[in-house]
Amino acid sequence: MASYKEEWVPRTKVGRLVKEGVYTSLEQIFQASLTIREIEIIEFFLPGLEEEVINVNLVQKQTDAGEKSRFKASVVVGNQNGFVGVGESKAKEIGPAIRSAIVAAKLNIIPVRRGCGSWDCTCGLAHSIPFKIQGKAGSVRIDLKPASRGTGLVAGDTGKLVLRLAGIQDVFSKSRGDTRTSENYAKATFDALRNTYRILAPSDWKIE
Repeated sequence: MASYKEEWVPRTKVGRLVKEGVYTSLEQIFQASLTIREIEIIEFFLPGLEEEVINVNLVQKQTDAGEKSRFKASVVVGNQNGFVGVGESKAKEIGPAIRSAIVAAKLNIIPVRRGCGSWDCTCGLAHSIPFKIQGKAGSVRIDLKPASRGTGLVAGDTGKLVLRLAGIQDVFSKSRGDTRTSENYAKATFDALRNTYRILAPSDWKIE
């Protein structure tokens, strides 16, 4: 980690403050409500993030020169311990589209508040979510509810992927809308997880 920090030349004020040691964790950056614009900041604090491709589609656009085709990739990244990001990107080839989507997902990473909010579970461990949350993206709406330990992830495959990489082990979900659109399903789940902290002032955050 030290050598990586020495080689990195920051391009933003936040990056310079990180390299100078003013900020020593991602939590401090989020609590200060600062925007992260350098992927190196994420890679420095969260090395070894897991990356999973949600979907790759061929999209077409009609232009004056004719029909233009590109690949659109959607990716989710996370450390299975309270941080997750979802991103998408387009490119002429699949590889560059996926790599750009990974960068977008890392820059879009958020902290996820975890807890044991189920009324019939008093373990006190951060295995679920602390309260009921909702998320939306496009036509997709999703409700997430705390579940007792051992329940597992009661959600669709795309939702499970986002929840697992966020570090959620047990949760109930109810979704509506066009959930067959994987990108919107993933973004709706991501939006719900963002709401675990959105309802609190940054000064009240206690990141698990």
